[in-house]
Amino acid sequence: MFSKTLREILVGRLASTDSDALPLDTAWTAVAAQLHESVPGADGAQLTIDYPLDGSIFPPEIVPPTILWHDETPGVDSWLVAFVLADGRSWLGALVPGDSPPEGEIDPRCVTETNEIYRGTPYQQTAKAWTVHKQVWEIVKRRSVEVPYQLQIVGFSSANPTRVLSFGSITCVTSKDPVGAPIFYRDVPLAPSQTERGVIKPLSEAFLPLIAWRLRDISQPESRLVLTGLLTCANCHSFSTDGKTLGMDVDGPAGDKGAYAIVPIKKETVIEQKDIISWNSFEGKPPGQKTIGFLSQVSPDGRYVITTLNESVYVQNFADYRFLQVFYPTRGILGYYDRETKQIKPLPGADDPRYVHCDPVWTPDGQTIIFARAEARDPYPPGYRPAARANDPNEPQIQYSLYRIPFRNGQGGVPEPIPGASHNGMSNTFPKVSPDGRWIVFVKCRNGQLLRPDSELWIVPTSGGEARRMRCNTSLMNSWHSFSPNGRWLVFSSKVNTPYTQMFLTHIDENGNDSPPILIPNSTAANRAVNLPEFVNRPYEEFVAIRVPATEYLEIGMQGIKLYEQGRLDEALQRFELALQKQPDYLEAYVSIAVILMDQGRWEEAIPKLEKALDLDPNCWFAHANLGIIRERQGRKAEALSHFRKAVELMPTNLNARLNLGRALAEAGSLQEAITQFEAATKLAPNYGPAHLNLGNAYLELGKYEEAATAYMRALELEPSLIDARLGLAEALARSGKYPEARAEFERALSEAKGDPYCQSLVALFLATCPDDAIRDGPRAKVLAEAASEATNHADPVCLRSLAAAWAELGDWENALKTIDQAIQHCTRSDAQLANELQKYREDFLQKKPVRRPAAAKIPSG
Repeated sequence: MFSKTLREILVGRLASTDSDALPLDTAWTAVAAQLHESVPGADGAQLTIDYPLDGSIFPPEIVPPTILWHDETPGVDSWLVAFVLADGRSWLGALVPGDSPPEGEIDPRCVTETNEIYRGTPYQQTAKAWTVHKQVWEIVKRRSVEVPYQLQIVGFSSANPTRVLSFGSITCVTSKDPVGAPIFYRDVPLAPSQTERGVIKPLSEAFLPLIAWRLRDISQPESRLVLTGLLTCANCHSFSTDGKTLGMDVDGPAGDKGAYAIVPIKKETVIEQKDIISWNSFEGKPPGQKTIGFLSQVSPDGRYVITTLNESVYVQNFADYRFLQVFYPTRGILGYYDRETKQIKPLPGADDPRYVHCDPVWTPDGQTIIFARAEARDPYPPGYRPAARANDPNEPQIQYSLYRIPFRNGQGGVPEPIPGASHNGMSNTFPKVSPDGRWIVFVKCRNGQLLRPDSELWIVPTSGGEARRMRCNTSLMNSWHSFSPNGRWLVFSSKVNTPYTQMFLTHIDENGNDSPPILIPNSTAANRAVNLPEFVNRPYEEFVAIRVPATEYLEIGMQGIKLYEQGRLDEALQRFELALQKQPDYLEAYVSIAVILMDQGRWEEAIPKLEKALDLDPNCWFAHANLGIIRERQGRKAEALSHFRKAVELMPTNLNARLNLGRALAEAGSLQEAITQFEAATKLAPNYGPAHLNLGNAYLELGKYEEAATAYMRALELEPSLIDARLGLAEALARSGKYPEARAEFERALSEAKGDPYCQSLVALFLATCPDDAIRDGPRAKVLAEAASEATNHADPVCLRSLAAAWAELGDWENALKTIDQAIQHCTRSDAQLANELQKYREDFLQKKPVRRPAAAKIPSG
């Protein structure tokens, strides 16, 4: 009987010499033939063929697919998978045990705490699978060009292989149209990273070198690695129609995310500094604004590049690797770069600031731009709340429409909406024009654009008309599409099978009709994602590698970062200085050097580095944040506050920026503003105890004791060891007149912070000054305050203040005066509030008056 230990037994009956090329098993072919012939009269159960889908059209050059099916029929443990050719008599296939679907190779470098090795849904895990034998597949394709065949799967028991128990069938065909060109795409890890508390990045800096760019010939079993190890972010790319020019985002120095490479394609393509322009050199750019050049596209002849400039972009990153980022522009105009004149100019008619203009593409003749447009709006309006997931209602709602505008060598014209892809209550984006100029395939979704869970591909005539939902759409995320040079195939990305995005193909005929999706298998590891697939009109063997010597300085900078992380600060400084010799505008090097100097206590030396960083990029929020810290230490509090405000303005989602600004505002007496910043911080990091502690401190100083107590309790709930929050809660209770509860919290703080002089001094002050006779305890206050003062060498004015209050409570006025004079002596001029309080104590002691609340103890900001 059939042995399940064999992976496959090839069987078939062909009316040609094709069978001579295959190692068909003659004995089992007879059994398979009996099963095949029994199908028409069998009463077996229906099995489900999951892949390919009925009506699928395969390219003539594609590698063998993996057939997937489900069969719940009792007793079935083996299957005949057969391709029945057009004559109805010839068939070819295999007897198979129905293995589990192949899991695919795993890249261990991309396994992190924020993603997982996806094993599939329960339904996917219970599928049966057979990867078609290469020789079988070649014969099937050759015999089915434009002539449909049936894919039949017959279930049976290996104990009785003559009886049909289950059956399923679909019809497929091989197209006469080859794909005819390789596909260039990005191969990326999905590893969202919390780079600091409250800040999530779709990918940390450490993962940038793992991004790869690959070229796939679908006739080959695997792709070719073209570029990897790049230490800067390189995102969108595009090619001229003739396949001679590559345009590619390559983040440059000085934080320039508008750097863009335009380079001739060669067998080994080299991107040098001379090949890089910056969209930020656009003369019409508003002062202080940075631009990234969103979704730039090289013209068909390679002379121009069209892009979005002056954009404001809504970005929200998530810890969920499945959909880890929302990203779309809400403001921006179209501009173009002319490689002959070396100038960047706006495109008249697509430069109205009342609208956002994006996703521009060229018609094949280079005479018209198709783009997406919507009413402009702020990406982070007042009252903005961060979205928690893709398609969260908190996202800024924006629905784009597709428009056309004449290019006319940069003269532009009047934009016109494209009927069927505009003003339809949905968001219509990312248009791609077929090479014959007849069709536009675009993405439609409810809001925003690109990698949306509900995004679908639609097709509409270029002149406008009835738009049709394409047959190739999967059930989850369809986008990043590109036409083959011959116009008969479309490649696109989807997450239907796995969160790690895969590439699919669909055939499009001359009438714009498309076919079910065909997976391009083995495009990357099973825990890496494919995005931005684009056909390149160039032979596969003439595009082998990309080198980027223009980014050599980044490799040196990365060495500096590693040395810094190892604590080798002097060596790190040397590497960053060398990187600056290679690239004098390397902004990150200036900031890194400043941070190292600050770590070494060389604050004054750090200042010119940070100022240079701000010269290069006035919107470098990190430079503002660190310069604010230095100015605060120098006592230049107004300047510090200004820098902290700018840091928050530039990076409103950064927790530390919010906390720094809040503390500076509180110090300046702007308590209500400080509360606004601290409340924003608690929303950014709701489980970060110190954020709630700072909020409690501000409420305490403002006299809102109940709100302060609530914030302190939340901080303690999150981090029970946060002693400052315990002391703050005790103080809030004391100021509310809840003295027994306050004493309990003070005592608990003493127990938790054994021997801490500051804690001892605050508890001592409470015990020495409490108005409740039952609570006040001068002797114990004296013991605690003496311990605190001794631990601080009798030089801390706060500890000495508590000891003086204890002496006064005990009626020892001589020691009270002596101690308060010591406190005044050690109090710095910068702490005017404490100095005034100490002077008031002295006046009371001269009158032999003990201190009684409400003398507010100052709680540290944590």
